[in-house]
Amino acid sequence: MTGWLRHQKRAFIVALRHLSTQPLSTLLTALAMGVALSLPAGLYLALDNLGRLAGELPARPEISIYLAADASAAQKAALAERLKKPDIEGARFVTRDQALAALASEQGLADLAAGLAENPLPDAWIVRPRDATRDALIPLHDELAVLPGVAETQLDSAWAERLQALLAIGRTGVWLLAALFAVALAAISSNAIRAQVLARRDEILVSRLIGATDRYVRRPFLYLGAVQGLLGGFAAATVLAGAGAILRGPIEQLATLYGSAWRLHPPAAPEILALFVFTALFSWLGAWGSVMRTLRRVEGPG
Repeated sequence: MTGWLRHQKRAFIVALRHLSTQPLSTLLTALAMGVALSLPAGLYLALDNLGRLAGELPARPEISIYLAADASAAQKAALAERLKKPDIEGARFVTRDQALAALASEQGLADLAAGLAENPLPDAWIVRPRDATRDALIPLHDELAVLPGVAETQLDSAWAERLQALLAIGRTGVWLLAALFAVALAAISSNAIRAQVLARRDEILVSRLIGATDRYVRRPFLYLGAVQGLLGGFAAATVLAGAGAILRGPIEQLATLYGSAWRLHPPAAPEILALFVFTALFSWLGAWGSVMRTLRRVEGPG
């Protein structure tokens, strides 16, 4: 075990030494990886913040019940009794006159409302169900829609469901982008390691002559790929931090204008750790594939 650890340590030090001897190449490779990864990582963070924002919005579903013009007093009383059951958290009755006054005030249609011969709006109930899940809302909505004296009902949560569906599509797109950029990351690492192997061709051939095994020759290049991946992850985290610092002020100012205390959430520690693991892993895989192919060429005839 001690010998194995000693070999690992030596290979790691050799990898660091080669990186330090080519600082410009190392920096450019890390920047290429960081820029490639900042797009899916940035989209993930944007969707995460949008999801948090959606969760903080007053999106409590409500059911609007519009009464028929010819609804009898008995039907109205029966509906009022139904809305007192435990599955209803609260219900507010809005008369047709109140609805017309609110419409004229909010939409600037006072002149139009004054010119109407009669009020075209119906009396309505605004109902807030106790259980806001979709499995409970749909049956309640369907039950209220068929009660006597009810002309129409409307479930006012469709926009929230559409938003969640769009966020789900966005998350799927982020994972697809992450898969594509993982391939790009492996390709960047592969090209960088291939150049390193070819540059050390003579050293590898000498090592073979004195009995170096495949693992011994391969190990420093694999560490080199993993370290390059970690540097790429650091570059991606730096890009995201810079973008967050630039956007934080305007976003918080916009939230303040809308009377919200919402703030841009930075990535959590597990997410940053996952980014580093992701970059190191796929960079290591790219290095492994490149080393296996390139060593055969180096050790071949000529």
